Amino acid sequence: MSLVVALFLLLAYLLGSLPSSYVAGRIRGVDLREHGSGNLGATNTYRVLGAGAAVPVVIVDIAKGFVPTALFSGWDGTADAHLAIAYGLAAIAGHVWPVFLRFRGGKGVATGAGVLLALAPLTTVLALLIWIGVVSLTRYVSVASITAATLVPLLAALLDAPRPTVGFCALVAAFVWWTHRSNLRRLLDGTEHRFGAGRARREEEE
Repeated sequence: MSLVVALFLLLAYLLGSLPSSYVAGRIRGVDLREHGSGNLGATNTYRVLGAGAAVPVVIVDIAKGFVPTALFSGWDGTADAHLAIAYGLAAIAGHVWPVFLRFRGGKGVATGAGVLLALAPLTTVLALLIWIGVVSLTRYVSVASITAATLVPLLAALLDAPRPTVGFCALVAAFVWWTHRSNLRRLLDGTEHRFGAGRARREEEE
């Protein structure tokens, strides 16, 4: 591995580590790790702070995956598709294990979507539609994320995506299952948070 590639991998990781949801919470005087699900992601940002804070968090988290995947393999002089995927994986790792927050971050769904958007835009759009449909039907973001991630490798293969991209999709699907293991336990226990429920309760209290 060349020094340039190593530096771009590090840069991708640091970019992924930027704690957008944590910053959004601190701007409002809230530590999201101590509220809602305690997760530093867009869903918990919405649950605790509302859409006004969650939308920018989603955009930033997607960009954290998209930018290194789409651009870094051109900037490093290799134009290597495998390195583009490696940069995307580094960004996802940064989001899930951010160096700035003692390696406690989000679940990587939005950042992974940004990586996939750079690699396979149509697959990403179809996965997003599936995600929206499942959330609408179940009100569980975790179920929607797991379902969409599971179907992404199949969608990519059906759309004739390059083999490395299909492999990346399969890896991300397995990773999403792993990062959502606590959600799966809560689903089995019947204690998983429903989308919008926290906001609705707080508005009633106000």
